[in-house]
Amino acid sequence: MRDYSVDPRRVYVAGLSAGAAAAVIMGITYPDLYAAIGAHSGLACGAASDLRSAFAVMRQGAGAAVRRSGSAPGDGEYRRIVPTIVFHGDQDKTVHPRNGDRIIEQSRANMTADMQTRVQHGRIPGGHAYSRTLHADASGQAVLEQWVIHGAGHAWSGGSPAGSYTDPRGPDAAQEMLRFFLEHPHAACPKPREHSTA
Repeated sequence: MRDYSVDPRRVYVAGLSAGAAAAVIMGITYPDLYAAIGAHSGLACGAASDLRSAFAVMRQGAGAAVRRSGSAPGDGEYRRIVPTIVFHGDQDKTVHPRNGDRIIEQSRANMTADMQTRVQHGRIPGGHAYSRTLHADASGQAVLEQWVIHGAGHAWSGGSPAGSYTDPRGPDAAQEMLRFFLEHPHAACPKPREHSTA
């Protein structure tokens, strides 16, 4: 952001597996920086504290969601809920699908307002069926979105068949994350100034 022309309202973090766990940690730790989080087949923030507990959570799923109260290192006050989209295959044998639920529960646990929840079901032609759960605020905007991909394992949904850890049978997680991100600019960040060409 220091070296390039980056809109500070459009900084997002996303990842798969360990990258998803890192994305959730980064987004919750720095809500002043990240406008939204994308997590595919990962863990909730604080679900594990060492390698042994990480493997246990990956195999069995985390217990209760860990409530996070900090926002930046040394800051004990949670300042903002970061909009989050989660993808997880219900046949994932590497990271238990329950972990996707915990990421959503963790975000909901930090919310003071009631959320309106609705579930949609669909199927990609020639591909996977899915359940999509939207948690919307009082204005009707989905702040949290969870996709459970039926029959999918530990792979990026909708990824190229030439890639590793990809499942081309969809839905297209990259496209849906991008859509979600574009719906959620960082409201607390100032708009970048327009540069005059005159």
